Amino acid sequence: MLSCPLTLQRIATRAYGNEKEVDEGVRASGVPRSEIFITSKLWKRGIVNQTLANLGIDYLDCEVSCLIGDANAKLWVCEPNFPGYLIHWPIPWNPKGNHPVFPTLPNGKRDVDHAWDFWKQMEASACAFNSDDMLSLSGKVKSIEVSNFSEAKLEEILPTAEVIPAVNQLEIHVYNSQHKLISYLKSKGIAPQAYSPLGSTNSPLLTDEVITEVATKHSLQPADILLCYLLAKGIVVLPKSVTPARIARNFTGALAAAEKLDAADIDKLDGRAASGKQKRSVVPAFSVELGFEHWPPLPL
Repeated sequence: MLSCPLTLQRIATRAYGNEKEVDEGVRASGVPRSEIFITSKLWKRGIVNQTLANLGIDYLDCEVSCLIGDANAKLWVCEPNFPGYLIHWPIPWNPKGNHPVFPTLPNGKRDVDHAWDFWKQMEASACAFNSDDMLSLSGKVKSIEVSNFSEAKLEEILPTAEVIPAVNQLEIHVYNSQHKLISYLKSKGIAPQAYSPLGSTNSPLLTDEVITEVATKHSLQPADILLCYLLAKGIVVLPKSVTPARIARNFTGALAAAEKLDAADIDKLDGRAASGKQKRSVVPAFSVELGFEHWPPLPL
């Protein structure tokens, strides 16, 4: 799996209890550490050193957090010169809540710390970081980023931000194209990055009649079309797979599609969500208004 010539290989670890298995896989692959992009999830303060020990490495390319307490960011110590922090969701959980990862209120809703100005802390962390909390990153943090931020959530931080987020990682695909948000991000100089670009497991995207029609027209697979569609729109894609052949195909198929897709194809795919196909795969039951279009209403 690690032999595929991808520029980014993401491995989520701590939250799934597979850090030591990832360590074994990396060692067995024979691929140099500098060519592997390792992502781990940070759920609370003071666990990075244990994560590094479990993984058998001395730095992480990306540490993902769900905003708990002071150490709430995806730590992106990206080799060689692009380290930074990336906020997972714009929702700071109560660090003293009833659960270390997903604290809840007595009524079952998420326990949110509404008083925390997390972006100002992120900006401060870009200059220096408290080594007692995590790692000593002073002078190493080159960028800070966000994930799952709507235009409304970005407008909460941008008017007073001293540092503009470099990236906004979002669920983006043909059924959730978010054209307005993508245009907004580009106008602000924020790079859009797509997770779930093929949809979820058993995704209807792969059998969509328009997508398969375009794929057949160019003698390609639907996945090739879906990935190339986003690349053609200037969006970074992060397809997820554990199958070596599929990982390689995502890479070669997207390149092949880039030589064949034309403007008419892109226009046709642009309209799929608006034609009645709008669908999100990732809709956590947060008790916070995120400001996205086509998001389920908050529970009463």
